[in-house]
Amino acid sequence: MESPLALLEQARPVASTLGAECNPLVVVDDALADPELVRAVAARHTYRPIGPHYPGLRAPVSAAIAMPLVDPLGPLLQQVFHLAAPPAFGECFLSLLTMSPQDLAPIQRLPHFDGVEPERLAVLLYLDPAAGTGTAFYRQRSTGFESVTAERFASYQQNLHADAARHGLPAAGYIGEDSALFERIGLVEGLFNRLVIYRGNQLHCASLPPDFVPVADPSRGRLTLNLFLNC
Repeated sequence: MESPLALLEQARPVASTLGAECNPLVVVDDALADPELVRAVAARHTYRPIGPHYPGLRAPVSAAIAMPLVDPLGPLLQQVFHLAAPPAFGECFLSLLTMSPQDLAPIQRLPHFDGVEPERLAVLLYLDPAAGTGTAFYRQRSTGFESVTAERFASYQQNLHADAARHGLPAAGYIGEDSALFERIGLVEGLFNRLVIYRGNQLHCASLPPDFVPVADPSRGRLTLNLFLNC
C-alpha cells in the first residue's frame, strides 16, 4: 500500500538560494495527492513533548511512511545541497504548535538551528490550511552568520550571550521580522500542502501572525511534518 505521504509524480521542485551565504532552498507546491487524508490520519496519533526546544507536541513517524515524500527528490537534493551521497532518513515527526507566545522560554523566542552539519537537511511539509504562517530565516547581526557550523558555534554562542547582555532578552513572543539580535533574510509562506527543504544549520524559526492562537488539536491547529535527513 502506498504511503499517504508519497510525493505526487507531477510535483515540480523549485530550487533557489537564500541570503548572502546563498544557502540552497527547495520548494515543492501541491506535494501530496490527498493532504486532507494525511491530516485525518494525523488526528489519530498521540502527541507528546519531545525535546526542550519545540514549543508544542510531536508524534513520531517511521521511515517507511515518511521517505516516499523525498525519495523521488534524492538526486536533485544531492546536487543542489552538494551532498556526497543521497540523503537518508534521520528522524521524522508530526508537529503541533501548542505554546502561546507569552509562555515561550527565552531560547524559544530566538531563531534556532537543527545541528551544525551542513549536510543535515530539514524537510518541512505544511499541513495547516489556515493562512498566515510559514518559516522565516535569519542572520545574526553581530557576526553576519546565517548558518551555524561546528567552526562557527563557539563564536555564535559567545556573541549571542554578549548581545543578550547588551540588549536584553527578547520579549515573550515568537520572533517577527527583525530584532536587535537578528535580521530576517527570507520567508517561506506556509501554504497548505507545500514542501520546503533547507539546511538544518540555517538560523530559522516558525513565522506566525501577531494574533496567532495555538490550538492543541491536529485537525485544526498549526500542523507540520518535520523530516530530518542525514548524509
